[in-house]
Amino acid sequence: MLDEGVRRLTKGPNFAALAFLTPDGSPANHLMWVDSDDEHIILNTETHRFKYRRIQRDQRVAVAIWNAENPYDYVEVRGILADTITGDEARAHIDSLSEKYTGGPYGNPIQSERVILKIRPIRQIS
Repeated sequence: MLDEGVRRLTKGPNFAALAFLTPDGSPANHLMWVDSDDEHIILNTETHRFKYRRIQRDQRVAVAIWNAENPYDYVEVRGILADTITGDEARAHIDSLSEKYTGGPYGNPIQSERVILKIRPIRQIS
């Protein structure tokens, strides 16, 4: 179950920093749009992207989310990839995220296939 503070920050247009490990073991970090359900941090990417390929190999991640209006209001979730969803649901989800962050439908060309990443929290810090 996600902490209330985590869910609150994922429901507004607040950005997330996704940290994961590269092949040599060093960390990498990507800024992303973020969402959640009651149990997972939800991210959306494409299957050809580096972050997706790396998380498929090593499912440990950390996600920091901060309030766009007050960056001192933030949370960190350490967790693992629990599930991936592709197809129409992932495509509809990126449009929903785009509405939240930009006020309109997702306009970037899709190069491969959209994929939802569901991150199960192991540790939540707020």
